[in-house]
Amino acid sequence: MTYREKLNDYWQLTRMHRPIGIFLLLWPTLWALWIAAGGFPSPHVLLVFVLGTVLMRSAGCAINDFADRDFDPHVARTKDRPVASGRVTPEEAVRLFVVLSLIAFGLLTSLKDVPTILLGIPAAILAGSYPFMKRWISIPQAYLGLAFSAGIPMAFSAIQHQVPWAIVLPLVIANVCWVVAYDTLYAMVDREDDLKIGVKSSAILFGRHDRLIVALLHATSLLLLIQLGLNAELGTIYFAGIAVAAWLAAYQQWITRDRDPQACFRAFLNNNYFGAAIFIGLLLDLSF
Repeated sequence: MTYREKLNDYWQLTRMHRPIGIFLLLWPTLWALWIAAGGFPSPHVLLVFVLGTVLMRSAGCAINDFADRDFDPHVARTKDRPVASGRVTPEEAVRLFVVLSLIAFGLLTSLKDVPTILLGIPAAILAGSYPFMKRWISIPQAYLGLAFSAGIPMAFSAIQHQVPWAIVLPLVIANVCWVVAYDTLYAMVDREDDLKIGVKSSAILFGRHDRLIVALLHATSLLLLIQLGLNAELGTIYFAGIAVAAWLAAYQQWITRDRDPQACFRAFLNNNYFGAAIFIGLLLDLSF
C-alpha cells in the first residue's frame, strides 16, 4: 500500500470526506460561544474551539470504527469502512484516536485557562467511551448527546471564566434532545441490520413511536431555545431562526412518513440546516 493510499484510508477513517458530523458537533458549540460572548468571541477562542471540534470528531470516528470492528462488516452501510474492510488495523485506529485527542488537548491548553482545560478531560472521556455504549444501554444516542454537548460549558468557561449553569444546563438539555432526535433518524436507516447483530439504538427502543418521539424531542429542544432567547432578551431575528428550524423539523417528519431508509438519512442530514438556522439567527441578532 502506498503512502497516499494509507493517507486516504485515514481520511476515510476519520470521515473527513463526510463533514456532516463536524457541523452537527460545531453548531451547539458556536451557539454557546456567541451567547457567552454576547456576540463575536475572541478569534483565538473561536479558532481553538473550531479546530478542536474537527479534531475530536475525527478522533471519535476512529475509535468508533475500532469499537464496531466486529459489527461493521455485517452492516451494508459500513462494511467498506477502512477497519471493517481490513485496510486499517484496529491498532492503527486506536493510535490515531490517541494522537488526535492529544493534539486537541494541546490546542486547548493554549487558552491558558485551567478550569476550561479540566473540562476537556470529561469531554475526551465521553468521546472515547460513546462507541461502546451501544452494547450496554438501550438509548446510546443520549450518551452521544452528552458527548456532543461537552463544548457548551467549555465555551462559557473559556469566555466568562465561569460556568453559569442556569444558562448552560437548559442549553445542554436542548442540545441532547436535538442529538437524540437526529441520531434516531440516523439509526432508523440501520434498524434492521442492528436488530440482526444485536446492537442497541433509540430507533429500536422507540419502535413504532419513533417519529412521534423525534417530533417531541425536536419540540422540546426548540422550546428550551425559545425560553433561553426570552431570558436573554434576544430579538426578532433570533426567533426567526428558531421558526426556520421548526419548519425544518416538520419537513423531516414529512419526508420520513413512510420510514424509507434513504428518506430517514436525508432527514438526518437536514439537521445540519436546523443547527445552522439557529446559529445564523443568533449571529445576526447579536450583530445588530
